[in-house]
Amino acid sequence: MRKICLTLPTNRECAATIAAVNEEAVYAAEHFDVEVHLLILDSSDASAFAGHARAVRELPRVPGVVVHHLGETEQRDFLQRVIHRADVMKPELVLDLMLPADVSYGACTNRAFLIGGALGCHSIHRRDSDSRYQVVNGAPVFPIHHELGSLGKRASDAVHGVSETTLDPRHADKPVTMAGSSFVGELSVDIGEIYQLDPDVYTDMVGLWAPADWSDEEKKQLVDESFRGAGSDSFTRDHSILTLVDPLRVDMCNISFHQVHERVPLPPATNTIGSDYFLMHLVHDAALPGVLHNRNIENFYTGERRTGPGFLAYQMRFVKFFLSMLYFNFLYDRMAQAGESLLDDRYQVRASVVAELVRESTRLDRAENLRRLDVLDASYRKLGGRYAEFADLLASRRERLLDEARHDMEDFALLIEVWEAMMSASGATSLHHIPRQRGCDRR
Repeated sequence: MRKICLTLPTNRECAATIAAVNEEAVYAAEHFDVEVHLLILDSSDASAFAGHARAVRELPRVPGVVVHHLGETEQRDFLQRVIHRADVMKPELVLDLMLPADVSYGACTNRAFLIGGALGCHSIHRRDSDSRYQVVNGAPVFPIHHELGSLGKRASDAVHGVSETTLDPRHADKPVTMAGSSFVGELSVDIGEIYQLDPDVYTDMVGLWAPADWSDEEKKQLVDESFRGAGSDSFTRDHSILTLVDPLRVDMCNISFHQVHERVPLPPATNTIGSDYFLMHLVHDAALPGVLHNRNIENFYTGERRTGPGFLAYQMRFVKFFLSMLYFNFLYDRMAQAGESLLDDRYQVRASVVAELVRESTRLDRAENLRRLDVLDASYRKLGGRYAEFADLLASRRERLLDEARHDMEDFALLIEVWEAMMSASGATSLHHIPRQRGCDRR
């Protein structure tokens, strides 16, 4: 029986989400020939963690579903043993990249990749704690229905399980490497208030996502599509496409991977929105088949990010996202040029090529990012109020933020270079440490 990992990383109270994702795990076990490992990676405070532990204890025991609820202590212990077994250079830095003190959207999913490897899982399926399933006629709409219908199959075999295909026949022998969809509801990035205050400022800011050499029309089109997911259309009936999936059509709250995550990790950048979307671009640019379906997840906001400290932290992550795009836009352009040369003869991503491109990006001139900071400073000041106060904080951290953006890419290159050894070590490492009994050493 094939094992899969359905993972829910969280740093906030989400007992209701745990119960809902467990329902998806049960659905998968009942409808597919799989053993589902529901992996809850919990970085929340003591009170929320205790509530999550209670929620896990109250879950019904169902054949084919195994639940793992791991706090940071258990995660750190596992990572230390994997890093020791992998014998990587700079083990303390690698541990920090895998389990940093600050928020890292990539690092939490990288931990799921390694733990999935330790559990022997064929694929990784990620959900988020600030999202929920659409409900139609009283029944939740689970994305895993489409993910397990296609993921890992040869593209020529997956054709029979989708509504349509736009995939060139020359990709028929490649495996379906990604299956995903998007979200409905609120914007994926909490910037709706900026649009309400000043649509022109919103356009100036969101346009910073684009490469500097794009035309105004291209930037406007990107702004119009950014962070909106699938809009507000409710699910009515299934539709799926076997294709080279456009990264802008899927979201990390509704994604699954086969193989590619074993070759290349996600960027481990801290306090940076969007740092976990890299593999979507890699799969597309390397011309690996994927399935785009329409079982969109409903996005909602938690209250924390709109408190005083939460607001400042969230806006800083937003700024760091724009600064990261200097490097990621370069990478996406170079990966698109490389195309299928990113793959070896077994259709596996050549990680060394990706690592070299990341290293090359760290040598880029920072002038483009200086201009981004100038636009952001002026934009925040135009918005006034707490946004203007944030502009003062931003001005005091300019050099630090510029350095962090470049260092984040250096760290990413390092992690790619050690990732093969880490994944191999995870496959030989028990998830839970079993202390050796005295007097029982039979070497």
